[in-house]
Amino acid sequence: MPWYYDVAEADHELQNPTSPAKIRLLGERLRLGPDSRVLDLACGKAGPALILAESGCRILGVERAPEFVAAARERIEAAGLADRVEIVEGDAAAFAAEPGAWDAALCLGASFVWHGLDGTLEALAPAVRPGGNVVVGEPFWRSWPLPEGIDDLGYLPLRETVARFEAAGLALVSLIASSERSRKVL
Repeated sequence: MPWYYDVAEADHELQNPTSPAKIRLLGERLRLGPDSRVLDLACGKAGPALILAESGCRILGVERAPEFVAAARERIEAAGLADRVEIVEGDAAAFAAEPGAWDAALCLGASFVWHGLDGTLEALAPAVRPGGNVVVGEPFWRSWPLPEGIDDLGYLPLRETVARFEAAGLALVSLIASSERSRKVL
């Protein structure tokens, strides 16, 4: 039986509700360039890594699903970016990131790996150098309180999401929100 996400995301170039333009904007805001080192944990099929590597940065992606690892490596080779993007097959939660070695540490849409936002921030923050960036793609509720009978699914309103970053000792320096248009399959 196929893995659920392998089927559900089979045709997705980017596996999260975002767009190539927003990933490029992220690279600009992170000021990524040829000397930048980026760690992308739970990287899926390397969609953001491929886009960010266009700036010349070097990216190490970690992904546990063999189906996604194979797809990522094929896409990287086809794009001619094998000299800039490397994919390691393994559980991101068990990956021993070298402390302070990365200009940016990303986890886009996979905070479940560390059981939520708090665990994700705790895992990523030590990996970045002083002045580096922690990037988390995390759902939040645009309006609050939710209507009666709607499950919050463990997600918070934006104000409380930002408070979690601050409690982890991280300053929010940018926010790139997905839009309803970003939800389409790319």
